[in-house]
Amino acid sequence: MRLPRRTLLAAPGLIAPGLVAIGLAAAPLAARAQGTADPRLAERGIGNPDAPVKVIEFFSLTCSHCAAFHKEVYPRVKKELVETGAIRLIWRDFPLDQIALTAAAVARSLPPERYDGFVSALFASQDRWAFTRGDPLVELGKMAALAGMPKAQYDQVVGDDTLKRAILEQRMVAEKEFNVQATPSFSFQGGGTIRNQSGNMPFERFQALVQEVKPI
Repeated sequence: MRLPRRTLLAAPGLIAPGLVAIGLAAAPLAARAQGTADPRLAERGIGNPDAPVKVIEFFSLTCSHCAAFHKEVYPRVKKELVETGAIRLIWRDFPLDQIALTAAAVARSLPPERYDGFVSALFASQDRWAFTRGDPLVELGKMAALAGMPKAQYDQVVGDDTLKRAILEQRMVAEKEFNVQATPSFSFQGGGTIRNQSGNMPFERFQALVQEVKPI
């Protein structure tokens, strides 16, 4: 999914306008520095950390193309490339709207071992919680409860602007370092070679990009 025009216009330059575009004011530098120590911001991924190829996926939980990838392609990626030790897959949040930002914060507030399953469940039921005619936050809360998050904790996460700012700052880093302009986007890295690819893709294309960067 392409970035909304207002986000593209706000992204260059200082990080503060990008935060305002999604509805958050900039945090003081001290608060941002403190946020880097938050364990909820630690890397989320699966596979051997020493795998010869690392693939970074930039995704938004309200992106239909991201959902299609996770439902149709990710199961094969996990079985044939992650579990065989060929790659390590690393997830990076790239929320496109407030609902995606809140969902990302909730996912990161769960125990790390529940992250993969929760994100997969959100993508599998995206039409029922993200695009409901009711309140998406109510439906997201139900999903969080099924994942084991108490209501009090969920309410706290929903109101945690410090965590949300930190997630958005990581998004800004992705825009600058990887030129991410759409979701999903992928960075295939191995042996000093990097291949960046935007958009959903069939498994065969994903596998071919892995082979392109795989060290000889």
